[in-house]
Parts: sequence; C-alpha cells; structure tokens
Amino acid sequence: MKIIGYIILLCFLLCQPLASVAADNPLTPKAFPNLLDDEANVDEAIDGEQEVPVYDPLESMNRFFFEVNDRLYIWVVKPITKGYSRVLPLELRECFGNFFLNIGFPVNFLNSVLQGDFRTMTIVAERFLINSTIGIYGLVDVAASEFDIAPRRADFGQTLGRWGIGEGVFLYWPFIGPSNLRDTVGLTADTFIKPLPYVYDDRIIDVVIYSTERVNVLSLNPGLYEDLKRYSLDPYVAARQVYTDYRRGLLTRD
Repeated sequence: MKIIGYIILLCFLLCQPLASVAADNPLTPKAFPNLLDDEANVDEAIDGEQEVPVYDPLESMNRFFFEVNDRLYIWVVKPITKGYSRVLPLELRECFGNFFLNIGFPVNFLNSVLQGDFRTMTIVAERFLINSTIGIYGLVDVAASEFDIAPRRADFGQTLGRWGIGEGVFLYWPFIGPSNLRDTVGLTADTFIKPLPYVYDDRIIDVVIYSTERVNVLSLNPGLYEDLKRYSLDPYVAARQVYTDYRRGLLTRD
C-alpha cells in the first residue's frame, strides 16, 4: 500500500508544474504558470515577452528547473492527461473543475477579507452558497450560468502584495513552476487554509484529490503550454512574463 502511495505522490509532484489555478489556485501545478484559466495571458506574453522588467538574478538556476519541468511535462504529465481525457468526457471534467473551484472557498474568502476587498468577498460568498445548494455541491456553476456571477479569487501572495510587500526575486521551482519570493510564502500559507486535508486524516487521499484536480485543469486546457513554446522566441522568458503580468494584474484589478 505504501508503494502505491509513493507512486501517487510522485504523480502529484509531476503534475504540479502544469495545472494553476487553476489559475489563481495556490497549488496550481505547471511547467507553465498558474494561468490556465486565461489563454489571453499567453497571447500577451508571446506578443511582448520583455514588456515588464522582472528581477531575475537567479536566471541560470531558474532556466535549469524550467527545462526539468519541461521534460517532466513531455514524458509524464502529458501522457497522463491525455489518458485522463480519453476516459472521462468533457462534461464530467467540467463538473469536477467546478467542484474543485467551489471548495476553494475558504482560501478565496479569507484572503479577500484580509485584503479589505468586500466586493470579492461578497462575490465569493454568493457563488459558494448558490453552487453548494442548487449547483449540486458545486458540480454545476449555476452562479455563472444563471446569475451571471463570474468567479473571483484571492490568495495570500496577492494579499501580501496588497499590503505593499514587494514580489522579490523571480523563482522557477521544480515541480511547482513559476513564482516569486512573495508568492512562495503565500502558497505555503494557503495550503493550511485548504479544507480537504482537515476532512481526511490520510495523506494518500489528499494527494489523490489534489493530483486529480491538477490533471483535470490541464485536460480542460489542452495545447496551451505547447502553444507558448511554439510561438515564443524564448519559452522561459515568455512563461516568466506571463506569470509576472498576471500576478501584477491581480493587484491592480478593481
């Protein structure tokens, strides 16, 4: 049983570089940023890779980990995602995506409170109440489809930025993907707010759930990472720019 658990844990780590948050999701797994919810970010990065200066004194190390994550994506994560997509129909995978988004309520709500963002706090609360009831425990995004309440997210890295803390050096973590010093601290803090680890006192179950979430996100956004590599002169720079623009954009949104 332990061997199976270690295999699942390995798959979980390999999937981490590729998924995000759900885009803003703090545990978004990606060899490419936490931006799979918004393809426009990729287009912007490809069009102007050098628009925003990024403090990247560790570029050599970061490029090495970018290459490591890229190989893991090609050899492991991509085949897993393709198999997952063949087994589960799109409609079911979309339901899973809605469910995982819904259970992110504690992270989104608490951070919107810490940011003093009462509009986001209200939207997050409304969506959770609607989707958890008439949305069948969050499997159907009724809030968006029937009430035109689009998702809003908040994480602790964003909270620190709203508090005036700088992003620090750019970091490209093995397995996790692009980040910076501020968002790394935020990612760590948000893992303690996620509800599921407190429901099951079993690490293996936690790993299976989070691995499924990450693979599910990738399955709903096929080809996005390949497009970034195909159309950018320097995929590392493009990925770095996408992540930086996206995270800075979160701090300036209304």
